[in-house]
Amino acid sequence: MPLYDAAHWSAFLAAAVLLNLSPGPDMAFILGQTVKGGVRAGTAAMLGIWAGAFGHVLLAAAGLSAILAASALAYSTVKWVGVAYLLWIGVQALRSRGGGFRPDDAPAEPNPWSVFRQGALIDLLNPKVAIFFLAFLPQFVVGGAGPVWAQLLLHGVLIIAVAALIETPMVLLGDRLSARLRSSRRLGQWLDRTLGATLVALGLKLALAER
Repeated sequence: MPLYDAAHWSAFLAAAVLLNLSPGPDMAFILGQTVKGGVRAGTAAMLGIWAGAFGHVLLAAAGLSAILAASALAYSTVKWVGVAYLLWIGVQALRSRGGGFRPDDAPAEPNPWSVFRQGALIDLLNPKVAIFFLAFLPQFVVGGAGPVWAQLLLHGVLIIAVAALIETPMVLLGDRLSARLRSSRRLGQWLDRTLGATLVALGLKLALAER
């Protein structure tokens, strides 16, 4: 385990907390799935986002994110695949009839594996996340504290650990606040439309984003 001083950990943890508190596609997806499907769907979304983030951490540690940052073609390819995926799942939510909110409907809840997969792909197919990790993590590499890849991996995993401390209570609170509302079909349709519109907006935002 690399050794760092208190100033290093203070700066890193403060940055990690602020980063995880800032609104973004990940938080929007987690909250949307929590409101739509309860704590089970919110947890699946959260785990999916973490899996995608861990994939980016591994890429940064391996140096592959540098290729994405340097290659316009690689960046554009990942970006437009991500845009297409966000628009596709957004349109699917917009077309939903909200039946998943009725207790007597089947399925009564969104499929956790499907939500997990969506979360992982939303994160993995966002080139901005890859470049963020590539730009952010090296700032905390300390000479003589161990192999660079190991330091990158350690700090990347700790960012996800901080996310767990912040997002888990958020999912539990979101589920409690919306539990009584999910039995309404009309509300279910509204929530699906809201989630779909959010995902479409995120896709359009990614499409307009510059490197």
